[in-house]
Amino acid sequence: MKILSSVNKMKEVANEIRKEGKTISFVPTMGALHAAHLSLVEEATKRADVCVVSIFVNPTQFGPDEDYMKYARDLDGDIKKLDKFGVHLVFVPETEEIYPKDFQTFVEVEKLENHLCGRHRKGHFRGVATIVLKLFNIVKPHIAIFGEKDYQQLKVIQRMVKDLNIDIDIVSCPIVRDESGLALSSRNSYLSSDEKESARSIIRTLHKMKEEFDTGSNLSTMIKGTGGKILKQSNIFDIDYLEICDPETLESKDLAERGDLLAIAVRLGSTRLIDNIRL
Repeated sequence: MKILSSVNKMKEVANEIRKEGKTISFVPTMGALHAAHLSLVEEATKRADVCVVSIFVNPTQFGPDEDYMKYARDLDGDIKKLDKFGVHLVFVPETEEIYPKDFQTFVEVEKLENHLCGRHRKGHFRGVATIVLKLFNIVKPHIAIFGEKDYQQLKVIQRMVKDLNIDIDIVSCPIVRDESGLALSSRNSYLSSDEKESARSIIRTLHKMKEEFDTGSNLSTMIKGTGGKILKQSNIFDIDYLEICDPETLESKDLAERGDLLAIAVRLGSTRLIDNIRL
């Protein structure tokens, strides 16, 4: 397994791989790798001749009051984990390599950014779309793998790839959860024991909302009202959103239909958690 930090060297190696007629799969990450990341890596190794993983905590997707400086970092541990999964290349650029002093170009996916997390994290998806496009241009993958926990991110990237005619297949993988059903996230490490106990109610809330729909209720306000009560009973009072929305446009629905997305974002202390399931 090779570790590269230079943008030019990564591009050079990617070009050579392509000239040899080999395919490249790619998993972009911000590090602090856990089982959910590694499930994406495992899928990537199956789908191409060469698997590339990037580790880069992207500053442009963090707001001024968010956790960029304290975001979990464990590069040595990440490298050891990736080596066990048969990853061929790890791209670990410095911030100055990605965003030089004169950098001034950003990518926006307009409509999709205006829903769910986009309403509460202004500029977040601008940063996400920009870094992903830059990484695509550097790594030059044929296939890129993303998790469904960050569902809005997945939709933004799929739309960007479609709108800009980028010749990359975007593959999505299911949410990975712990034994209690809590979606795995690097931010789970911030939670106190009491907060983690409350966080375990997130998936129970989503399942209870789905049960209500399955038994015949389709009025979104009623279903969301049920979810809100369960969250408050679990000491979760800071709710960014609890939405039933179209799975493609992410627009809120007044009447729920099979296939719609149930999406949630809550804050426990200083930690923001997201999750989703489909009806």
